[in-house]
Amino acid sequence: MPEIIKILIADDEESMRFFLSEMLKKEGYLFETAVDGGDALSKIKGSSFDIAIVDLKMPKLSGMELLSEIKKVSPDTLVIIITAHGTRNIAIEAIEKGAYDYFTKPFDVNEMRIVIKRAVEKIGLQKEVKSLKESLSERYGLGNIIGDSLPMQKVYDLVRKIADTDITVLITGESGTGKELIAQTIHYMSNRKDKPFVKVNCAAIPETLLEEELFGHEKGAFTGAHQQKPGKFEIANNGAVFLDEIGDMTLSTQTKILRVIQEREFERLGGIKPIKVDVRLIAATNMDLMKAIAEGRFREELYYRLNVMPIHLPPLRERQSDIPLLVEHFIKKYNKRFNKNIKGIMLEANDILLKYDWPGNIRELENLIQRGVVLAKDEIDSEIIKSSLPLPPFNSPTPLSPPLVRGELKGGKGYRG
Repeated sequence: MPEIIKILIADDEESMRFFLSEMLKKEGYLFETAVDGGDALSKIKGSSFDIAIVDLKMPKLSGMELLSEIKKVSPDTLVIIITAHGTRNIAIEAIEKGAYDYFTKPFDVNEMRIVIKRAVEKIGLQKEVKSLKESLSERYGLGNIIGDSLPMQKVYDLVRKIADTDITVLITGESGTGKELIAQTIHYMSNRKDKPFVKVNCAAIPETLLEEELFGHEKGAFTGAHQQKPGKFEIANNGAVFLDEIGDMTLSTQTKILRVIQEREFERLGGIKPIKVDVRLIAATNMDLMKAIAEGRFREELYYRLNVMPIHLPPLRERQSDIPLLVEHFIKKYNKRFNKNIKGIMLEANDILLKYDWPGNIRELENLIQRGVVLAKDEIDSEIIKSSLPLPPFNSPTPLSPPLVRGELKGGKGYRG
């Protein structure tokens, strides 16, 4: 359903207010009128307007003064200036102060309709962009990283401190601990958030293709290269590149990555012209890079260039108190996806989760809860959990302490989702 557009008409001439009101009424817009600049400013402060049609010469507050005030209190409102005393200099001044457009009386009503229509289209685009930014912020903000254990609090603190800088980050941790989510969060909390975030999984791309993927190629660089292709670093210019599983990269490619970090430039495959880039580099690995250095599989200089700001993500077995929070989050997520209403997890089932060692970490827990939501009728019980987990590996029995379970534990119930 199209969003309703609201327009303010500010003109001290009753005939012009009537004329514009009739035009807007026929076009189906909501509108209000103001008899002078002061009246218009009061209405702007008291309500939300998408567009303001403002006469240049009015009592109490001129159109130019009103324009300046509108930009302060309602910067998203598009202002159209109209005047019977127009000059080119006044028009330029109005546009420089932020007016969307400018009309000299008498004006063509069809031209006004077209300008308003274009303004409405611009407003729609602005709202879409704003909604997308809010969605990204919600999706990748710290609030989407689940857990209040001490290890995770340390991670949050680091992310807050480094996000709005260009410092190179190396995220380490076992598979399934959430390294990509942390990388995305860092990017979308930074001043580069409106620029590209480009992910490259170094383990998933054959080593013969990885350099082409990263740096692109020139036309004719090899058989089948019929046209120039930009690489990931070019695509991410002014944004961030996330190199996942960087420990799987060959020594040759590591050397080229080192050059990008040091000199901020590279050449496409088959090219000789250096290409300058401005990217933030975030890398991640589940590998022990110091061991890889000792074995000659990873360049020591690159390690120290990447490890400027290390972030280590603890395995799930070291943050057991976060398990109930994660389970609650995943139940809500998959309730919504599968149109279910699973209320929570039984106490005995929760106890099993707390004793399990989680070799697959958060990813394994999420997959298990996803199956549980699909199979359960009301609550996820121990039978569903047992059927979804291998018997080993389990930790030694751990007493169930209050911080580990959310909600009331009575009558065989766990926390409620």
